[in-house]
Amino acid sequence: MSSDLKSHLADLMRAALLSVAPNEADTSIHIERPKQASHGDFSCNLAMQLARSMQRNPRQLAQLLVSELPYSPLVDKTDIAGAGFINFHLRPAAKLEVVRGVLEQGEAFGRSTTGGKRKVLVEFVSANPTGPLHVGHGRGAAYGGSLCTLLAFAGWDVTSEYYVNDAGRQMDILALSTWLRYLDLYRRHDEPLPFPANAYQGEYVREMARQMLAAHAERFLRAPAGVIDGVPPLPDPGRTDAAAAQIREAHLDALIANAKRLLGEEWQYVHDFVLTEQLADCRSDLEESGVHFDVWFSEQSLFATGLVARGVERLQKAGHLYLQDGALWFRSTAFGDEKDRVVRRDNGLYTYFASDIAYHLNKYERGFERMINVWGADHHGYIPRIKGALGALGLDPEALEVALVQFAVLYRSGWKAQMSTRSGEFVTLRTLRADVGNDACRFFYVLRKSDQHLDFDLDLAKSQSNDNPVYYIQYAHARVCSLLALWGGDLETLAAAPFDRLEGAHELTLAARLGEFPAVVETAAAELAPHLIAFYLKDLAAEFHSYYNAERILVDDSAQKDARLALAAAVRQVIRNGMTILGVSCPESM
Repeated sequence: MSSDLKSHLADLMRAALLSVAPNEADTSIHIERPKQASHGDFSCNLAMQLARSMQRNPRQLAQLLVSELPYSPLVDKTDIAGAGFINFHLRPAAKLEVVRGVLEQGEAFGRSTTGGKRKVLVEFVSANPTGPLHVGHGRGAAYGGSLCTLLAFAGWDVTSEYYVNDAGRQMDILALSTWLRYLDLYRRHDEPLPFPANAYQGEYVREMARQMLAAHAERFLRAPAGVIDGVPPLPDPGRTDAAAAQIREAHLDALIANAKRLLGEEWQYVHDFVLTEQLADCRSDLEESGVHFDVWFSEQSLFATGLVARGVERLQKAGHLYLQDGALWFRSTAFGDEKDRVVRRDNGLYTYFASDIAYHLNKYERGFERMINVWGADHHGYIPRIKGALGALGLDPEALEVALVQFAVLYRSGWKAQMSTRSGEFVTLRTLRADVGNDACRFFYVLRKSDQHLDFDLDLAKSQSNDNPVYYIQYAHARVCSLLALWGGDLETLAAAPFDRLEGAHELTLAARLGEFPAVVETAAAELAPHLIAFYLKDLAAEFHSYYNAERILVDDSAQKDARLALAAAVRQVIRNGMTILGVSCPESM
């Protein structure tokens, strides 16, 4: 296996080091896969590490180290490249041993203990529960879900969490929008109730209104005059200046205030009803996408438990807050932010920033050693202020990592969809899944590094061609399943196949690629980069298809046939392990 080979080569280098420079015996030894196959199977940069301290030319030092390497039956030859890299070329038998390792370890192949079972919290999606998830949310969901599985595969104790923004103004706007649609169901067509353009417009709002009407036909009925009493008039619809936007938002806030006054205690019912409906829809959508959360954390609980007030008080006692114009400000400029931030407004209400500080304080108090937030790329400027607040609280801001996810745009025949939850003009994640399927959604979303822009090609995602990467990988898996079904033998016997019969260039290339999987997992986990798994699987599938097209697997020679089937079965297992990390299925026939 790759990890065993790396350990073996590191031991060889350690022995050479003790012979050449015993005073440098504590130097760490790194064995890595070279970028070019012509440079061997593994490479070591020890000579360049030691060159400065030993005041020696790195190539000459590399030659000296190579001359002191103990004999190994696994190593065919070594050479020196570039500034002083020591490259190892393995014997075919050593390369092929990975096949046995894959078959024996099965689902465990590629797993590591790098994480040491340390506790890590991954918070992702966390969209306001004010409407269906759209395709932009889908990318964060696919990335976060794959990241959680990847980190667990690398040995971390992972908790996945969705932060429910259930205490802010957006929920009030959704509650108002639904109630207005509810009232509109009682109005005659010639007496429409004015509906603000900056309220939530989607059909899902009308549907919630119909549900409330069916359950409580007379419960919330009020006269239209009461709804609009004292509400400031709207500016001309054609105005797009900042002042007009402020007037429209003030108009909306006045409607919310009237709704709360008219409904009294019933307002909480409307608020909780729309929250419950949208949260249930969100949870269902994610579950159907294969994205699961261990914890759904309520923002309201931070206020109910007094943690928001406690966090602000803690900052105040530490001298990081000041009062100005009746509002309480955090000196975030002292921690690298572009300006100071309000934590409590002049009306006594806490800001979203204050509740976010409390939420992150809660994460630390729950004992997580590492916290990863998956945020949209537009939240980049939010990082220094939240890390600054953590530092001001006396917590280690480096324990918090933020992975940014760029927006995803659907692309088909030159069309790009606009997505706005309030206007209702968006393509939902559920619609996308129905169009291209869960597997294409999950895989295409992680085909790029998370902070890179993604154009989602719908036509390609639905095509059954070699250009479609998810189809190409699944087809490789299905091909192996077909081979094994035609063979009909006992899979457990393949681990004892005569691997020395695998002598062809395609076979050695495939075996080498299989051996890379554990290192790819470790690198992807360290860099929070599930896309590296997707890239690896594309390469593995391409090499298997090339092998399949060039060689017969079910040959007459039973020993060679068993060896080739063992190699194919190992490819199938690694594809399964990689696709499991990405949340993509592996059908046995296509």
